[in-house]
Amino acid sequence: MGDVILKTSFNEVVNEVKDMVWPKPLKLFTAGPVACFPEVLQAMSFQMFSHRSKEYQTLHKDTILRLTSFLEAQESIVLLFPASGTGIMEASVRNFVSPNGSVLVTVIGAFGKRYREVVESNGRKAVVLEKGLGEPVLPEELDDALRKNPSVEAVTITYNETSTGVLNPLKELASVAKEHGKLVFVDAVSAMGAADIKFDEWGVDVVFSSSQKAFGLPPGLAIGAFSKAALKKAENIPNRGWYFDILKYVKYQEKQWSTPSTPPIPQIIALNVVLRIIDEIGGKYAWLSLYQERAAKVREGVKKLGLSILARKGFESPTITCVRAPEGVDGLEVYEAMRKRGYELAKGYGELKNKSFRIGHMGYMPNEYIDEMLEELGKVIEELRR
Repeated sequence: MGDVILKTSFNEVVNEVKDMVWPKPLKLFTAGPVACFPEVLQAMSFQMFSHRSKEYQTLHKDTILRLTSFLEAQESIVLLFPASGTGIMEASVRNFVSPNGSVLVTVIGAFGKRYREVVESNGRKAVVLEKGLGEPVLPEELDDALRKNPSVEAVTITYNETSTGVLNPLKELASVAKEHGKLVFVDAVSAMGAADIKFDEWGVDVVFSSSQKAFGLPPGLAIGAFSKAALKKAENIPNRGWYFDILKYVKYQEKQWSTPSTPPIPQIIALNVVLRIIDEIGGKYAWLSLYQERAAKVREGVKKLGLSILARKGFESPTITCVRAPEGVDGLEVYEAMRKRGYELAKGYGELKNKSFRIGHMGYMPNEYIDEMLEELGKVIEELRR
């Protein structure tokens, strides 16, 4: 049987699956997973090798060093996880909050609410600071909440709220939390790789992201950075679990340049490629400026069509734009009509499902794709308004 498999071509089988998942070509403007860069797809075709080999150790170490520089986390530790970012969200609670402790959860949309659910499902108390949809948390509001709740051990911040397209003022919020002596946990799932993170300088204790967002990779890899203060506290936290015991990951990395369980090697290879591309184009801030330019292009195009965006001015996301559906038009209708034209946008999320649609601008997305998408969006809006 083994020889038969080795000597036989199964291209027809591959094409069957391709036809199932890609029945027609689509240009992706999603909230994630996003379109991968061609170089990423090429690199992920490499044959596998052992995650305990010296080759993997070299890959792991090189990727960590590049990420440490990108996140400006030289005084902290960066780790890789076989998971989505939500895995590290749970790990932040289990590893760094006392079993009966409380956390101030800032909520500006659906993913802030998820953090609250994660806090509570792990037996900790969530104290909630919630803002209206489209609004960021302001430093003075966080300061007031912490004065009223001095016993909380940590503050959670959704850096970029994917459901509303709002970017929180992370630097300023982290500064306030530190003035109150609190740990700072940052959900940067849709922000890392597109919005600046100065991990050490800003006083962040935990930040995490997923591969399928701004780095333009397939899902399956989570990235986390952790401060010395957080790791020290973890030493006294019982029942941290096994799979997401952060100190176990630290141990394996320091001794073996590896992970406790099998890592997603193709995604790590691809991340390494992207980090090298970032260096080739001029470094971190050249890369981040590409995202800023792309986001501005989408927002300006949407406004020219007579549409408005949900995010408060000055706090717009660099990775996704939440667009208010026109009066009398269902946001789902916009999504479905654009999909028929070959453009996969993102549906409105949660209570905004019918009132909005979202345009992701992450991953592989040439400028001409944006021009074409906006042109088709204009036609769709005109048709639906009739």
